[in-house]
Amino acid sequence: MTIQSIVNQALEEGQLTSAMEAEISRICESAEELSSEEYTALDQLMSALLNGKVVATHRKQFINVMEELVLSEALTLASEVEIASNESIDIGDITAYALNRLPPLYATTEEGAKYQKERAKNELQGLINQQVREAITHHVSNDKALSNRQALGQDNGGNEVVKQISSLLQTYAGHYEPK
Repeated sequence: MTIQSIVNQALEEGQLTSAMEAEISRICESAEELSSEEYTALDQLMSALLNGKVVATHRKQFINVMEELVLSEALTLASEVEIASNESIDIGDITAYALNRLPPLYATTEEGAKYQKERAKNELQGLINQQVREAITHHVSNDKALSNRQALGQDNGGNEVVKQISSLLQTYAGHYEPK
């Protein structure tokens, strides 16, 4: 997809979806330099957004409260282990391992987040502690085997993750194609 085709679609439909916005961002970030046609299309889009001919659709904001709770517990327990054993603990690994074994607690409002946090502290704190401890044990016992893995966000010579996501979007976002 090109910037021009995305802008044309937004102008036709009268809306700029978050998927369109993300694709434009991806193109802009991956290009060494934009062409004059691309700049013109972006100017056209900006003008249409400013005068109301195109409306940016709002993204629903949400959080998984469990992430904050697990991260907090992981930081506390990992620091204790690091001090006691001189082991280096990867907080990302610990958090992801534990989160994959715990229920998500999504919220879209401050009140919802507060409710989910209280609920988790009252009903799930023991389970959170247990899963974080298991994650640390797993990490420490498998540290050598895990050391040669490539972390997300690191360039592997071809941005393979970005390519895979882009491919998935193209496959599953049929309505995203220009008419």
